[in-house]
Amino acid sequence: MIPENLLLEYGATLENREASEVILSEGKRAGFYFQIKTGEVKMFNLNEQGKEFVQGIFYDGESFGEPPLLGDFKYPASASAVKPTALYKLSKTKLFELLTKNPEVNLKFTKALAKRLYYKATILKEISVHPPEHRILTLIDFLKSKYGSEELFQVELTRQQIADLTGQRVETVIRAIKQLEQDGELKLIKHKVFR
Repeated sequence: MIPENLLLEYGATLENREASEVILSEGKRAGFYFQIKTGEVKMFNLNEQGKEFVQGIFYDGESFGEPPLLGDFKYPASASAVKPTALYKLSKTKLFELLTKNPEVNLKFTKALAKRLYYKATILKEISVHPPEHRILTLIDFLKSKYGSEELFQVELTRQQIADLTGQRVETVIRAIKQLEQDGELKLIKHKVFR
């Protein structure tokens, strides 16, 4: 999102996090901008029974947790590394300075946040009113438009991650994927999902 050389110029540090290590916690005040160099991060909430609801998964080059920085409110979710992850960490003050002095980066930053808001609104609608198969296709089509190409797109999520991102049980996702394969909407090749 923000060029690495610009992050370093404004004082970002590169930190390494182990799989499952918490990066930011729900309810804490936001003080830093985070951008992934390599790895994978999930933002999530836990309910009273300890069940996890995944708000989003972020990959190389993507940032996470920005809205609380801009809106000056506490984190609405926690974030942890899914696998070993290297990420840039930049103070809120330095981020604002960077965005103010680099309008082209500020515009890209704003567009990325707008796309994320669109995704959230779309997924919320899908989770609340549509059957499992439709929810899964909406998620996969969004990922394909963001990370894929016109060709056959391999979904890099586990069945559990698909369940977490669409608000379903993993058993429901497994059944729905099998039905989508029978309907010709998806292909399963060596247990991997393609669209």
